[in-house]
Amino acid sequence: MTSPSPDNPYVTHSKVYLLGKQSVVAEELQRFLDDEGLVFSTDTPVAGEVLAEIAGRTCYMSFGKGRKTNLEYLENIISSKHGSVLEHVVWNLLLTGISRSLTHELIRHRAGFGYSQLSQRYVDESTASYVVPPLYQENEELRRKWTETIECVRKAYAELAEMSGRHVKEKYPEMSPRDRRKLTRQAARSVLPNACETKIFVTGNSRSWRHFLELRGTPHADTEIRLLAVEIFKALKKESPNIFNDLTLVEGSDGMPCVSVVHSKV
Repeated sequence: MTSPSPDNPYVTHSKVYLLGKQSVVAEELQRFLDDEGLVFSTDTPVAGEVLAEIAGRTCYMSFGKGRKTNLEYLENIISSKHGSVLEHVVWNLLLTGISRSLTHELIRHRAGFGYSQLSQRYVDESTASYVVPPLYQENEELRRKWTETIECVRKAYAELAEMSGRHVKEKYPEMSPRDRRKLTRQAARSVLPNACETKIFVTGNSRSWRHFLELRGTPHADTEIRLLAVEIFKALKKESPNIFNDLTLVEGSDGMPCVSVVHSKV
């Protein structure tokens, strides 16, 4: 996949960057164990999985007892739907190559999530990229018609921004250049379509991520957000195979990948 450019500002795939994850403060964990006279060890190198196990074992003070592996422990937690334990595990993802239409759906997932999105008031969108809907990627005639429409919008935005900039400068000569740009762009952005590419930084706990994947990774979801869910699944499954152990990629009835969940609504 080639990156979008001024000559080809069209995006066909999303990108997922896993930028942040937790770490275990080993000294404090050992201090707790010593103070309580406990012995605890686990076999996973993934900090989030360790923290989820510690959280669960704290509920019953079962350190050093029962299930021996982290996978066994978390499988029991998940199959028992003791989902609150998973809320202690957090990942930070940066998502790009997605449309404003997608983020309108994404930010409906409120519980357990935090969002910081690219601002169209501060960022000049005259060179913005646009996400080609998956349906139009399948048909050359549809894509051509869609592209013609987007090109008209791109031209209209640039012209409006330029004209608005002159008007604002004349009407508010005392206004700072920064505020003039903001006033200009917040008006001009009104013509931008849902296809406009955006970037969003998302923080979510593992229970919330599981819920997102369960709802958006199915054939019933909008195609673009479904394909994003598949990419997020790949990143999180690689990062935490134990927490997402019961989630797998399968082929949907439409031939596209989707996320299958064994333990629903954890």
